[in-house]
Amino acid sequence: MIRQLTRFATTILITVSTVAVISTSWAHHSHNAYEITVWSELEGTVSDVLIMNPHSWMYLDVTDASGEVTTWAIEAANPAQIYENGVKPEDVQPGDRVKVRIHLLRDGTNGGLLGFVTPLHGDSARGHGVEMHWD
Repeated sequence: MIRQLTRFATTILITVSTVAVISTSWAHHSHNAYEITVWSELEGTVSDVLIMNPHSWMYLDVTDASGEVTTWAIEAANPAQIYENGVKPEDVQPGDRVKVRIHLLRDGTNGGLLGFVTPLHGDSARGHGVEMHWD
């Protein structure tokens, strides 16, 4: 009887732990924060690029019609995914002009999920004018 209770308790503990881990993982990888059905374009100057795990980031300084500069935090894929798409670390660097296509944050803050980057830095060896897939 005690063995059966111990097995039952162990089974319950394993099941609950598994569900907790899967739920946390699912929530982490959700794109609910982004307007995923709409692409938006921004053009600006890269202030920083962080290609790192688990997600990379590009910070883009965008100047509006009145001349005010706002910094956008744009989430990208992990390094392996980015490099598999043919992007090289030197393709986009701080100070480069770029055009990006992103999914905006639903809450209206200056951020988004990066899909594509077109470098506008003038260096054909680093992909000037070629849209690169970053997701």
